[in-house]
Amino acid sequence: MTREDWQNLPLGRETTYGSTYNPELLQPIQRSVSRAQLGLSAGALPFFGEDEWWGFELSWLNPRGKPQVAVARFSFPAESSCMVESKSFKLYLNSFNQSKFESWRLVQDALIRDLSAAVGTSVGITLMDVENAALAVEKPEGYCLDHLDIGVDEYEPASALLSLDDGEEDVSETLYSHLLRSNCPVTGQPDWATLMVEYKGPALKREALLAYIISFREHQDFHEHCVERIFCDLQQLADFTELTVCARYTRRGGLDINPLRSTRIEKRLPPRFARQ
Repeated sequence: MTREDWQNLPLGRETTYGSTYNPELLQPIQRSVSRAQLGLSAGALPFFGEDEWWGFELSWLNPRGKPQVAVARFSFPAESSCMVESKSFKLYLNSFNQSKFESWRLVQDALIRDLSAAVGTSVGITLMDVENAALAVEKPEGYCLDHLDIGVDEYEPASALLSLDDGEEDVSETLYSHLLRSNCPVTGQPDWATLMVEYKGPALKREALLAYIISFREHQDFHEHCVERIFCDLQQLADFTELTVCARYTRRGGLDINPLRSTRIEKRLPPRFARQ
């Protein structure tokens, strides 16, 4: 699949939403298309990580025909060969609406089976009651860059904007911004996110990092690939002892996508923020 093929994905077409369980609706997208532009190959990824999706519009019928609702957390490994195209994911989840399942466990089993087959590796899935305390939101930890007073005139990714803070000793810190915006490469719709950069090593110049984050404002690419580009650009800037980049994107159509890439295999996404 090439970038030109993306125009034929469900995102780019008017679609009828069915309500009968249908795993064939899922449309995989090969990660290699965008990763090739970063010089990345499947066998030599410079990071670990996952794409955490949250589904807030999952419903089905119990054996007596009574609707059930749940919130689902999906975890797709970054090393999977494919990711799922988001509109096909929504169509698939909607296909559960008028289908009967004997139990929540059977719904979860179906989700694991279908999504793992679509992306080519095991997918982690947790179903939660809508009143589960795990759905609470929190404030990001670290230093918010958005209060810095800077001038901006770059709105396409520009790694040359990044720089180190001369004279500063090595640091261990978390910086974040709510100003990340990218755009869907198929529909052109804007995608909004809170981006977090956690690192150990030479100090980043904060004004430069904020300008770089803002430079994605007119960029067209999928959420996952934007985070991978940011990670790779930072990794090329300096020899950080540890580096983690993650973004929590705002919800669209009941789904939000939250990629994380890190030099540490055990790193996990922070709790959900207000816009998620």
